[in-house]
Amino acid sequence: MTGGAVPGPDGAPRCPWGLSTPDYLPYHDGEWGRPVHGDDALFERLSLEAFQSGLSWITILRRREGFRRAFAGFRIAAVAAFTEADRERLLADEGIIRNRAKVDATLANARVLAGWEPGELDELVWSHAPDPAARPAPRTLADVPAVTPESTALAKALKRRGIRFVGPTTAYALMQACGLVDDHLAECVARTPRPAPGAAPAPAAR
Repeated sequence: MTGGAVPGPDGAPRCPWGLSTPDYLPYHDGEWGRPVHGDDALFERLSLEAFQSGLSWITILRRREGFRRAFAGFRIAAVAAFTEADRERLLADEGIIRNRAKVDATLANARVLAGWEPGELDELVWSHAPDPAARPAPRTLADVPAVTPESTALAKALKRRGIRFVGPTTAYALMQACGLVDDHLAECVARTPRPAPGAAPAPAAR
């Protein structure tokens, strides 16, 4: 789909992908593009985006609660303490994507992040948020990039710090999902209105 916003069940215009299956609608309207802060929350999103690599996001979204149960709510300290028995449990868990490389990367990333200072992941990720005025609101899905200079820089920064299974495309998907960029189409009802010229920016939710 490369068109513009289309009417949803309530008649309001939305991004076409948000209407492609009923499971997407609440995620599109209430989560995607909304700011996400906190190390554990960002670790969850980073992990799920890595699991999504090569798959459709709906595959991950429908298993998200299974992932949360399997990975102890994505609490970094808890996942960092997982044992070999936990790894084998994950590889046998039908509620998640049982990809050995992705499971191993998630466990390794938790161990790396457990050694960071509190708030360090949040600070690193959000330091790569671009100026919202630097790119006009996309009119159609064809206007939405898959990779940007900022996502390339974020992927490189994470890799330098030992984070695995994150490339520029995964990093940009993370930026979209966590509100570093707002890629809702210009006419989409879920797009966050820009502040009036000269208005002070709203504080980030934490």
